Amino acid sequence: MKIIVCIKQVPEGVDVKVDPITKRIIREGVKSIINPYDLYAIEEGIRLKERFGGQTWVISMGPLQAESAIREAIGMGIDNGILLSDKKFAGSDTLATSYTLSLGIKKIGDFDIIICGRETLDGSTGQVGPGIAEHLGVPYITYVSKIVDIRENEIECIRLMEDHYEIIKTKLPVLMTVIKEINEPRIPSLKNMLRAKKIEIPIWNAEQLEGNDQFFGQDGSPTKVIDVWTQTIKKDGRKIEGDPEVLAEEILKELKKLGVL
Repeated sequence: MKIIVCIKQVPEGVDVKVDPITKRIIREGVKSIINPYDLYAIEEGIRLKERFGGQTWVISMGPLQAESAIREAIGMGIDNGILLSDKKFAGSDTLATSYTLSLGIKKIGDFDIIICGRETLDGSTGQVGPGIAEHLGVPYITYVSKIVDIRENEIECIRLMEDHYEIIKTKLPVLMTVIKEINEPRIPSLKNMLRAKKIEIPIWNAEQLEGNDQFFGQDGSPTKVIDVWTQTIKKDGRKIEGDPEVLAEEILKELKKLGVL
């Protein structure tokens, strides 16, 4: 069984810088981490290998610094990693990103399961996983909370909906996006960390992916960012002092003014 996990490196914390001209997040030179949801995808890929055997891969698209995220995934127990990096990929929206990742997955070769995190912190669209599946022509299951079993080339999953769970079965190959409920990511082991430090990470550019340049990066992105700003929330406050009875009356008056009561 070949399991491919798609991961992304995102800026750490809330101090995100945006290019004033392109309106894109500045990633180069910014301290970054593996997208938190992708940690659950990595862990589930490793667990599937432990349960059913096979080989695990991680693939990521981003600047050269994203190589550290791939090494971290290998430190957790992933077997191999691929980085897709090229200036042509800059400015990719979810459509261009899913197209580029799908080409990388095709180049890796025959696969059984692709796992993605539910969404990324810097975009929160949840569109890349399903987009990859569409480009590859395979079924996909979103919001997977548990993989029940894999047998006779069929996978059975439990999927979280807004107010209930669904049990879904489908044939392999398949793509799934996973949620936090699915597992608890492990801490990298010393043995795997040493292997991750030494292993060679292939870096594939646009030419090696043999795709259509019109579908890469900003040229292949129908989504255009017009402006980016930080929302400022102002709250008025009033300090009320006095005995409990006075405080209660004043609070009731304020609540009535606000239309709460």
